Amino acid sequence: MPELPLSIAEHYHERTKYDPETIAAKSRQLDWTEQPVPFKEYKIGAYFDLKPYLKDPSDDPNAAPDAGWWHRLSNLLLCSYGLTAKVHTVDDSYLYLRSAPSAGGLYPAEVYLISRGTPHLPAGLYNYQCRTHSLIHFWDSQVWPGLRAACFASPVLENTQLAIAITTVFFRSSWRYEDRAYRRIFLDTGHLLSNIELACAINDYRPHLIGGFADEAIDQLLYIDSEQEGAICLIALADLLDIDQNLPKFKTALPGNTTTDYPEISEGQLLGCLHKATQLESDPTGVDGWKFDESEGDLDDKYNFPFCTKVSTVTPSIPWGVNLETLESTMLKRRSTRAYTGASLSLGELLAMLDFTYQPQHYIDQGLDGYPDYFDLSLIETFIAVSVVNGLEEGCYYYVPKVQEL
Repeated sequence: MPELPLSIAEHYHERTKYDPETIAAKSRQLDWTEQPVPFKEYKIGAYFDLKPYLKDPSDDPNAAPDAGWWHRLSNLLLCSYGLTAKVHTVDDSYLYLRSAPSAGGLYPAEVYLISRGTPHLPAGLYNYQCRTHSLIHFWDSQVWPGLRAACFASPVLENTQLAIAITTVFFRSSWRYEDRAYRRIFLDTGHLLSNIELACAINDYRPHLIGGFADEAIDQLLYIDSEQEGAICLIALADLLDIDQNLPKFKTALPGNTTTDYPEISEGQLLGCLHKATQLESDPTGVDGWKFDESEGDLDDKYNFPFCTKVSTVTPSIPWGVNLETLESTMLKRRSTRAYTGASLSLGELLAMLDFTYQPQHYIDQGLDGYPDYFDLSLIETFIAVSVVNGLEEGCYYYVPKVQEL
């Protein structure tokens, strides 16, 4: 039988995977004069300063009635993508680090806030300006109907009043990583989504992921140049203090077509070709496309190695303090790590990380969402290469989430 043709996604992965030959062939000197600025600026718009609301107003008897609402939004954005440190560089400039890690410290993602129109935020489009910790209201017309249409009438947009759009400015990452940047972009987006998930729990929001949308329509709604910047993910923000916004789970991703008919793609064009080929134009699933299938979250562990050493990963949960205060301070300190000590981990530290990452139901009593949204967990398997973990033999381990063992 003839081999099935590679999809454009598989072709991209084959062309951009790390390999001794490809690494050597693509090694080059970076032109530091071309390094893009990782911030977006608008010449026109109304600013909403969020800095005055960083302090919790609950103990301030003179605080404005809406100060609590603004504090929650301010803290959500700070913990998601806010500036947390600046590093003085050799050319006498500064590298600004954010609460979400980024490959190479390049920060290709942009965060937009879309308002349906609330007593606090007029309807329209906002960009989060992390350098000043503010929102700029750059489009002040009603856009919610267009958002719902572009998201194929996702039910989570019926009752919510705010949504976050995450885009990526391609050149911020491709300047350094070239075509391979598309991998880094989604790695960065994953970091940002995890921060948003945790920040929402701290601030009484529930994020509902929307991974199926008409890409071109969202790009047009945000007034971005799709050749330079593209939408990656949308999140409906449900305010848990509003009973009407306590919503059930819905499906987060919609299937797209598999592209196997594509021309020869030259170096430097792979990223753009893959991004365009994987865009959605319509929803192929029909009226039940957003209905959540309860069995999706009940995945069996893929591999069973009966003759291997097995290590239980059952461990006490990390105590995150009153109102998750320790979690919040950890998020604001971790950022992109620029140096490592090389010290060993303990087995307890490794197990704690695995438990926090893969067993969210263990943290319900601390106020975290025990059943957060994911896109497609069936695509993910976890292997761990152990080098220096005190209490664990060196080697390769497969993590079995359901059974909770290595």
